[in-house]
Amino acid sequence: MLLQNKFFRTTLGIIFLLLILYLGSKVIVLFSPIATIINLLLVPMMLSGFMYYLLRPLVNHLEKRKLKRSVSILLIYLVFIGLIVIFWVAVWPTLQDQIQNFIDNLPYLVHDIQKQFDLLRQNPMFARFFRGESDLTVRLTEYLQNAVTWVTNSMSNLITVISNIVVVIATLPVILYYMLKDSHKLPRMLLGLVPRKYRKEGQETLEDIDSALSSFIVTRVILNLILGAILYIGFLVIGLPYALLLALVSVPLNFIPYIGAILSAVPVVIVGFIESPMTALWSLVIIIVAQQIQDNLLTPIIYGKSLDVHPLTTVIIVLVGGEFSGIIGVLIALPVYMTAKIIFLRVYEIVVAERTDEV
Repeated sequence: MLLQNKFFRTTLGIIFLLLILYLGSKVIVLFSPIATIINLLLVPMMLSGFMYYLLRPLVNHLEKRKLKRSVSILLIYLVFIGLIVIFWVAVWPTLQDQIQNFIDNLPYLVHDIQKQFDLLRQNPMFARFFRGESDLTVRLTEYLQNAVTWVTNSMSNLITVISNIVVVIATLPVILYYMLKDSHKLPRMLLGLVPRKYRKEGQETLEDIDSALSSFIVTRVILNLILGAILYIGFLVIGLPYALLLALVSVPLNFIPYIGAILSAVPVVIVGFIESPMTALWSLVIIIVAQQIQDNLLTPIIYGKSLDVHPLTTVIIVLVGGEFSGIIGVLIALPVYMTAKIIFLRVYEIVVAERTDEV
């Protein structure tokens, strides 16, 4: 009799769920090897999924041209190797020089910024903004000193960084190969987990998720590459030091919605300020103009429509992702949200439809 009571069954289900969570927390140490493996493969899997959506249209095009899928993938790999060789010969020497010069000048960064502040303090136009030695200049100098110390201390983790890069380089091509080769098998496997009566809805949900992720990743890559090129040209025009390095750093940072644009602007303005306050001002103008070109001119042409995600929601999602998984969480937060939103809306439609039929 009690089992037929809806409130009793709901309460019993909550009790069992809490009991499972409690018992799971007591044996969580047993799952630590699994967590270690997941953390190890998270970056290669994320990058493989990213590259999968970029390369899948090309693989499909080559397959339509009567090339076997495996041969098409290997041909694309050869093209990538050629592009890496070109980058190594044509771009890397300049980039290496800029990185080396930046590392050599890093210890003098705070001193140079303090010197620029002193010059501004002597200028009658800006003197009123720099009253007192303990004001803005001292705080900014302390923040920059802490940042430089953090970067210097992070160099001690170089072995860990190199080992992670080696793991990514070794596993990414293999994972990506099988993703591109057997991508048609994954939807069938996922649909096999869905009850038969919901297979049609499951198929439509997978197609919506695939379309949303593909559109998001491909268009963001195109837009950010164009943005990087605009920034590089602008930095060269104003004579900004480390122009190539700063432009390349800006490209991955701009994959982070909204916040990425601010993060990428910080090192550019700092380097420009060390050169001169006018250089910092012009570098900021170039960043703003480039962002406006991307958002108001290129995005409507390339993307065609928005992500249907409110800007405030995007910022909150990015912050939550960063809190849970650091930089990886920041990068995957929005795609995960898009996927979860599509699934939730589809399930909600099914539940509402079934309740309507019952009435």
